Amino acid sequence: MTTKSLSGPAAIAALPRNRLLGEFSLWSADLGNMERDLKRIEPHVDLHHIDVADARFTPGFLFFPDLVARIAGLTARPIHVHLMVEPEIVEEQTRQFIEAGADLISVHAENGEAGLRAVRLAHALGAEAGVVLRVETQVAAVTPFLSQVAFVTLLGTSIGVKGQSLSEQACDRLIEARALMKKAGREADIILAADGGIRHDTVPRLRAAAADTVVLGSLAFGDPHLAQRMAWLHGLKVAA
Repeated sequence: MTTKSLSGPAAIAALPRNRLLGEFSLWSADLGNMERDLKRIEPHVDLHHIDVADARFTPGFLFFPDLVARIAGLTARPIHVHLMVEPEIVEEQTRQFIEAGADLISVHAENGEAGLRAVRLAHALGAEAGVVLRVETQVAAVTPFLSQVAFVTLLGTSIGVKGQSLSEQACDRLIEARALMKKAGREADIILAADGGIRHDTVPRLRAAAADTVVLGSLAFGDPHLAQRMAWLHGLKVAA
């Protein structure tokens, strides 16, 4: 069992803001050797990203609370759970995954009022909250959430499917989201994340477009020289 020094909002507030974060998607871990992979990435990861899918909002099923509870006992790093679920269950899923050990719950703006209720529930249960947008949803849809969240995540590929190329609009959408955060007076308080289409050639473009974190999958788990990979990532700069 690993003990966290910080959890919930305090853990998210303590994330570095002077470099690109390394957010590792456990969807790309070896699920048969999860503990081994967690030990390997622990020195390099800033926060773990866990996708949850209900096979209705997304094409398939992904991850469940018992697994998150097991992961939470093996890492000192914050856990970010991304709920890709229908509005009817987003509040109950928020409760279940926070009880399992999630520090941050991100819900989809497409969940509407149910998503806003889930954000408030996350705070009431002592966790932090974020909002996510599908690639086809207008960026302005995050606006009702901006006063209440610490993360804004923009998907750069179709939801719930691995191996796709980054949308040509992904960088422009990040820039638009950053402008909305600034207009709301929350730019310094919100971490802007890019998820999907993360490759060696796309990460510098996403960072230049002001992404604060990228959700790393095979780019991290498939790299035998992970320390060098993360040093490269940390050195990338926002465009002037």
